[in-house]
Amino acid sequence: MRDNTSDTIHDVVLIGGGIMSATLGAMMSRLEPDASIILLERLDEIAGESSGAWNNAGTGHSGYAELNYMPDPTDGTTAQDIARRFHLSRQFWSSLTDTGTMPEFLTPAQHMDVVFGERDVEYLRTRVDTLRSSPVFSEMEYTDDPETIREWAPLLIEGRTDTGPMAASRHHAGTDIDFGALTRWLVDDIAARGADVRLRHEVTGLNRREDGLWVITGRDRSSGQRFHLRSRFVFVGAGGHALTLLQKAHVDEVRGYAVFPVGAQFFRTDNPVVVARHDAKVYGQADVGAPPMSVPHLDRRMVDGTPSLMFGPYATLSTRLLRHGRLSDLFRTIRLRNATVMVTAGLRNLALVRYLVGQLTSSKKRKFAQLRRFYPGADPADWSLVQAGQRAQLIKPDERGRGVLTFGTELVTSADGTIAGLLGASPGASIAPAVMVELLERCFPNKQDSWVPALQDLMPDLSRETARRHSTTIAPSAPRPASNIRWLRNV
Repeated sequence: MRDNTSDTIHDVVLIGGGIMSATLGAMMSRLEPDASIILLERLDEIAGESSGAWNNAGTGHSGYAELNYMPDPTDGTTAQDIARRFHLSRQFWSSLTDTGTMPEFLTPAQHMDVVFGERDVEYLRTRVDTLRSSPVFSEMEYTDDPETIREWAPLLIEGRTDTGPMAASRHHAGTDIDFGALTRWLVDDIAARGADVRLRHEVTGLNRREDGLWVITGRDRSSGQRFHLRSRFVFVGAGGHALTLLQKAHVDEVRGYAVFPVGAQFFRTDNPVVVARHDAKVYGQADVGAPPMSVPHLDRRMVDGTPSLMFGPYATLSTRLLRHGRLSDLFRTIRLRNATVMVTAGLRNLALVRYLVGQLTSSKKRKFAQLRRFYPGADPADWSLVQAGQRAQLIKPDERGRGVLTFGTELVTSADGTIAGLLGASPGASIAPAVMVELLERCFPNKQDSWVPALQDLMPDLSRETARRHSTTIAPSAPRPASNIRWLRNV
């Protein structure tokens, strides 16, 4: 194969065509209009993995209904934090409408919880009481009256024969989001601003040169040619493949890190009679041992202007780290430093192992019985199982080197700020703008004075969120020499 090389030194290389790379590209193209930006995607389409509409549940994560964000019903810290960051996302997306016509990617959908049994009813009542004290959640409603629940979401009650305790909560400000449509629009936007978007370009190597530049190598899957790029900054937004690339780049911050791949299936119906009678995203409690990302929910979806309902997820297991990945993906991440971390994480999560075994051995009939727990009148003829995206849950070593399985979104940045990557899953796409602002703070502290006014134009409440984060969770970064950010023009 021939080498496809270039002497050009690029300012930013974005690896992966998902919502995270697209969001960072949209910000950078506005903050530094003259910067040379390249986006590399291994598939022949943008948003072909987890950002695709049918590869996720489409929830605009805002803390209204996600019970896994609040295991202690008296502590609403995480739910409130996610709500604040999702608020920034909505401001960011709204600001972009001034630059062109955006697709109809966001649809209002009330967010609800439904729980069964005395213990969970008391949990939900306490959760709502706790959250109502925050202005963000002040309009949340609670009921344990079946007839009121019927008014909110009739499918939850019709045909129900069990008469045990039951309760629900709801918030009208919830959303359903087509992240695929949003991602494609963002990538089109940065391309129109001069970014070079290259599909079917698979990155296979990342190496740091003595002069501080990153060398990105890979293969053009269309022509078979090798490519060779140089860049001053690299963002790895490659979903489940991000850890592999960060390991290849020898990023010290991911030493000992490992991943645990979990896929998902959903039941889906497009029957217009059924769909028309449910206008909500309804979350419940996860089964014992289930990972937080496996919280069951019955969702109204709007994709390409067509409404549907989804219920799930049901866990699937594969050694692929991407839906369109390879069976060898997981094994390529194993190192001497993380082998023990992976084993100990498994031993510390035996309930999760049992849950996954149960999911994998469940028949379609048994899975449908879970749907009927939410929607007793569901007709199997209306529903079909569909495969969703693949997630790579992060495993981190604790202070004793034992593995801890984490559930969330983690931003990793190198000590010198020249490479960054994103690991983990939910709430992910919903808080992408806030995560990318944090990346800019960590990697380019010397540019904050000039960038902050533009960022605040995009997100008016950004200053409040930044001050809150710095005062509670993140120590200010020490200034770096200007040479570490020399790619920025006119520095």
